[in-house]
Amino acid sequence: MKMIKGCPSTSMDDYQLNHTTLIRHAARNFPEREVVYKTAKGVERYNYQEAYHRIKRLASALEQLGVQPGDRVGVLDWNSRRFFESYFAIPGIGAVLLQLNLRVSPDELAYVCNHSEAKYLFVDESLLGLAEELAPKLNKVSAFVLMTDKKPEELKTSLSPVFHYEPMIQSSSADYEWPILDETSAYSACYTSGTTGRPKGVYYSHRCIYIHAMMYAIYGSISCRDSLVQLVPMFHAQGWGIWQSAVFMGAKIVLPGRYSLEDTQSIIELMTDEKMTLTNGSPALFTPFLNHIKQMEEKPDFEGARIICGATEPPLSTMKGWRDLTGAEFIHIYGATETTPICLCNVLSPDLEERLSDDEKWELMKKQGIPVTGLDVKLVDENGKEVPRDGKTAGEIMVKGPWITNSYYNDERSQESFADGYWKSADAGTIDENGYVKIVDRYKDLIKSGGEWISSVDLENAIAAHPAVEEATVIGLKHPKWEERPLALVVKMQGEPQSNVTEQDIIDFIAPKFARWQLPDKIKFVQTIRKTSVGKFDKKKIRNEYANEFIKP
Repeated sequence: MKMIKGCPSTSMDDYQLNHTTLIRHAARNFPEREVVYKTAKGVERYNYQEAYHRIKRLASALEQLGVQPGDRVGVLDWNSRRFFESYFAIPGIGAVLLQLNLRVSPDELAYVCNHSEAKYLFVDESLLGLAEELAPKLNKVSAFVLMTDKKPEELKTSLSPVFHYEPMIQSSSADYEWPILDETSAYSACYTSGTTGRPKGVYYSHRCIYIHAMMYAIYGSISCRDSLVQLVPMFHAQGWGIWQSAVFMGAKIVLPGRYSLEDTQSIIELMTDEKMTLTNGSPALFTPFLNHIKQMEEKPDFEGARIICGATEPPLSTMKGWRDLTGAEFIHIYGATETTPICLCNVLSPDLEERLSDDEKWELMKKQGIPVTGLDVKLVDENGKEVPRDGKTAGEIMVKGPWITNSYYNDERSQESFADGYWKSADAGTIDENGYVKIVDRYKDLIKSGGEWISSVDLENAIAAHPAVEEATVIGLKHPKWEERPLALVVKMQGEPQSNVTEQDIIDFIAPKFARWQLPDKIKFVQTIRKTSVGKFDKKKIRNEYANEFIKP
C-alpha cells in the first residue's frame, strides 16, 4: 500500500497514548465509582480514587524494588484487585506485565517466563505452590512478590528473595509522577495457548491497548452507568479486553476472584447483588449457568444486560434461554490473542433489523459479526484470492490494523503466520453480502468427506440444541472409503428423561438441517469432553484418542 505525506497538521500528534491514562482519567472523572472484589473473606469494595492511590504507591514500590523500563514482570493471579492494580502500575513505569495463563502446564509457564526473560514474579498466596514448583526452572527471575492479606511472618515459602505486596505499598508514596512513555512500547505480553507447539509471544503496545479500549467501549455501548462482572480470566488476552474499556468509561467493575462452575450459584448471586449490566465469557460458561438458572425457583433479573460471548459460536438455545429467563441479550464477538483480541462484533444493523424476520435475526446473531471500525479483514482461498460474499464459500480469515500483532516475539514461526501485512488466523469462515462473518471451523478441523467439506461447528451447535444435550463436539476421523467421516461426542443432561436420549434421537433431531452425507457416522455418549487451557474443545487430543474409530483392525 502506497504511503504519502500531505500537509502537516497542527494537532498534538506527539501526545502519547499511555495505558495508565485510562485509570488516571477514571479516577479524575469518576472517583466514587466502585471496584468490587471477592476474597476469601467475602465481597469487598473500594472506588477508583482509592484504587488509583494504591496504583501510584505500587509504581513507587516497583521502582524501589529495581524494576526498570522494559523489564518483564510476570503475574500469577486470579481476577483480583491486586491484579487490577498491577495491570496499571507495572506498564505505567515502562515495564511489561507478563500475563501467565493458569490453565496451561507448569512446563509451559516456565517456558513463557524464560522465553520472555521475566525478571520478577508476582504471586497470589493461593498459587504459592505453583510458584515454588516453577522457581527452579526459571532462568532470569531475580525476585518474587507475594500478594496476600496475611502478615509476612504468617507465610512460609522456599521462594527467595521474597517481597510482600501490601507492606511494599504501605511504605511507598502515592505522590508519584508518571513518566511519558513512547506509545509503541509494550505494555503487556500474552502467549498463545500452545496448541500447535510452544506458546508464541504477543507483545501489546500502549497505543494498541488504548485504541482497542476506545473501540470496544463504542461497539459494546459501555458507559459509566454499567456494572461489569469480569468473568473471563485477566491472565489471558487481557480478559478479552472489556474491563479496560470499563475503566476508560468509568464503569463499575466487579472482580470475582477465583471461581469455578461449582460456584455457579455464588457467581449468579454476585451478578444479581451488584446489578450486572455487562459481562463476558464463552458458551462453555454460560450454558451451564443457564442450566442452573432453569432450576432456580426465582429467576435473576438481568433485563437489558449484555453478555459478550466469544471463543465458540453460542448455541441458539443458550442465547434464547438467557433472554427468555433473565432478559439478558447476547453479543457475539470474535478475536484471538494476536488481535488484542476483538476484531469482529455482531452489531445488528438497523437497516437489516427492519427487513429480517425474527428467525433470520437469530440466525444472524449466531455469526461472529462485522469487522469493527479500524481493522481490515478479508477471507481468502488457498491461492490468496478473496472469496465471494455469498455466505457459503469458505476462506481463511486474515486481519490487519492498529491493534493486531505484526509478528511473534523472537519466534521464527512469524514467517508462516503473516502475509502481506495481515495476520493469518487459520480460521475458516464465510462472509455474506452484508459483511457478516461466520466461523465454520479451524482449517485443521474442517472435515473432508468424499471431496466435500463438512463444518464440525455447525454439527456441534445443532446437536447442542437438543434439550437432552449438555455439550457436544464433532471431529473428523480417517475413513477407508470417504477419507474422513464425522464422529460426535455428546454429554447428556442429568436426570430423567434426558438421560434416556439415544443416538438415533439425536440424528433424527438434526437431520432436517443437513444433507444425509453430512450427518455423523457415530455418536458416542461420554461423561466429559477434553478442553484446552482456554476452554475450547481439544480436538487434537480427541482425534488422537479416537483415531481408529472408523478403521477396522
